[in-house]
Amino acid sequence: MSPTTLPTGLEHGHVTFLGAGPGDPGLLTLRAVEALANADVLVAEHEVLDVVRVHARSGVAVVNPDPSADPGPDTGTPQLAVVDGTSTTAGAPAVRDASHLVMEAARSGRRVVRAVSGDPGLDAYAAGEMLACAAAGVPFEVVPGVAAAVGVPAYAGVPLRDAQGADVRFVDARTASDRCWTEVGASDGTVVVSTTLDSVAAAAGELVAAGRKPDTPMTVTVAGTTTRQRTWTATLGTIAQTLKQAKVLPSPEGGRPVIAVVGERSSAAQRDQLSWFESKPLFGWRVLVPRTKEQAASLSDQLRSYGAVPHEVPTIAVEPPRTPQQMERAVKGLVTGRYEWIAFTSVNAVKAVREKFEEYGLDARAFAGIKVAAVGEQTAKALIAFGVKPDLVPSGEQSAAGLLEDWPPYDPVFDPIDRVFLPRADIATETLVAGLIELGWEVDDVTAYRTVRASPPPAETREAIKGGGFDAVLFTSSSTVRNLVGIAGKPHNVTVIACIGPATAKTAEEHGLRVDVMAPEPSVHKLAEALADFGARRRAAAVEAGDAVTRPSERRPGARRRRTTT
Repeated sequence: MSPTTLPTGLEHGHVTFLGAGPGDPGLLTLRAVEALANADVLVAEHEVLDVVRVHARSGVAVVNPDPSADPGPDTGTPQLAVVDGTSTTAGAPAVRDASHLVMEAARSGRRVVRAVSGDPGLDAYAAGEMLACAAAGVPFEVVPGVAAAVGVPAYAGVPLRDAQGADVRFVDARTASDRCWTEVGASDGTVVVSTTLDSVAAAAGELVAAGRKPDTPMTVTVAGTTTRQRTWTATLGTIAQTLKQAKVLPSPEGGRPVIAVVGERSSAAQRDQLSWFESKPLFGWRVLVPRTKEQAASLSDQLRSYGAVPHEVPTIAVEPPRTPQQMERAVKGLVTGRYEWIAFTSVNAVKAVREKFEEYGLDARAFAGIKVAAVGEQTAKALIAFGVKPDLVPSGEQSAAGLLEDWPPYDPVFDPIDRVFLPRADIATETLVAGLIELGWEVDDVTAYRTVRASPPPAETREAIKGGGFDAVLFTSSSTVRNLVGIAGKPHNVTVIACIGPATAKTAEEHGLRVDVMAPEPSVHKLAEALADFGARRRAAAVEAGDAVTRPSERRPGARRRRTTT
């Protein structure tokens, strides 16, 4: 169905022209996130859609006005089809259709967000679409975004002005006239050039011909603000040779957009000290996290902060217990006052109890009068999301042993009930049960869920694991080692193996893996920190030796080695 046949929302529609920035999703403004959350229709090209879609609400109609999109069954008005709770178009014959789509959706009472790369004020198509809205009487607003010409140099470590306040000129090489080149060539300020990789040398030649010295410093950045970012430092006279030596030209990547910064006072010469983004300890590393997206959320965020690209692959699947009666009796016992404590040893245990509560029409109020323990921070967060604040979380080691260290012994004077409800996995160890019994407690050890080996990941992922396409893998338990090898194969010997503790490391070695990193304590976040420290030391050693800084996967046989400027 077309936007005109979608259900009417507001009496009068509204359009928000929104700048999505140069590529890093973290550069979206708070106002942009708010607008996306309230959108009924989201109009965006594919590369922009990847940045903004995560903030859109479920059910938003997503329209891609890209003329290169495959046409749908009707090449007139693009057709909308619901996919995974959102809507996408099959295609549009021309970019000008974006104006038509935006206005038609707004006229039907929809809240429309038109997202563009960078800033809407610098997008020629967006300006035309705004004029079309104004002419048609469709109300609109503009949410500015970080322009690529400003954001990319910042991520490349190239400030555009110095303490003396150098003049800054912006040039789009694709549309620049001879007069424009002459003017920027005659100045001594900083020039920021928007161009393509295979046109950089031509732009440098234009500046030299216009009067700039060939030895003027120049930086060229591709895929700026993303973990694919690469920057080369050279001069106007040497940039062509630099790109040739880096083996990026000629190549199919030649048409990729780049931002080039030219000028004596642009700090390009000091980039080795100012390159904060590309010098992150795990910059560009593909890190395999053998956990579900839900389990790995905070860990993946931490890895991204180190510059890594996390890839979650579940190695276990969670299923209900084969005989649910034991779990049902225990949950009823919670309500009738059978227990003094309930101890949660995992996020999955919280989920299992929560689902059983919902089945019986119960909520967090059923925990009134019962002490609640959580084995670690992630489990505690899951409880808090359920509406339950844990009474006990380990003050030291985030494990069953750490929980036992802080667990009080049973005292018949202060504890009216001596029984603990322990919902857990079918394969959990007996450490906590034995420790609680030793402290004088009776334990109802209940299987709340079963863990089974997950289905194999897609063939592409399996090949990357076995072929060295991943730079590192984080093993958070012995079972993740066994299950990953079982469903996907053994990681390549160039892949950095990081283990959460000695037991996991031993299992990895038994499977023929070389353990490179081990966490100083059994915590997934300490494990990520240890991997980042490993990456930082590896990078520092390469720089000190004068070698190119490469990722582990680039050193495997047959991998394309590239030179990077640090």
